[in-house]
Amino acid sequence: MDIFTESLDAHVKAVKLLPALSGRVAQACDAIIKAFINKNKVLLCGNGGSAADSQHIAAEFVGRFKLERRGLPAIALSTDTSILTAIGNDYSVDRIFSRQVEALAQPNDIIICFSTSGKSRNVLEAVKKAREFGCFSIGFLGGSGGALKDLVDIPLVVPTNDTPRIQECHILLGHIICEMVERAFAEQ
Repeated sequence: MDIFTESLDAHVKAVKLLPALSGRVAQACDAIIKAFINKNKVLLCGNGGSAADSQHIAAEFVGRFKLERRGLPAIALSTDTSILTAIGNDYSVDRIFSRQVEALAQPNDIIICFSTSGKSRNVLEAVKKAREFGCFSIGFLGGSGGALKDLVDIPLVVPTNDTPRIQECHILLGHIICEMVERAFAEQ
């Protein structure tokens, strides 16, 4: 029961920040919708459970969330083990996402990064590279937001240091964004 209570507590803390957070979520939705309308794509990245979250949200865009609509171009950068291990071996684990951004990003694409600490070197490097390419960035973060908070265009920070609770809130926020974006395309 403690886990359930802790999860609810993390969600309540996030809800208390709803005025600021909802504005940022709306901005994120608008940016993603605009990118998709303009034939741009969304690149997503994260490590460990955050890698799974990035894959989950990419799947919701490419497949569907709840409504019928066209597939939306999204790529989780954590999914190709050959690319990840080649870059990690030939360069550095710090470059596993930035090298893919270098290969795939176009101006006005979106990068969505998941990092419970906001300190993951390879995610930081991906956002830096994305900025060089003129991409817009959204960060799903936890705790204080770490260095990523000041690097991304829209930081979505869950105010706890408890990693599982952060990830639970990230999926809630991700689902809200997926639903709002999907509504824009289901109506077309």
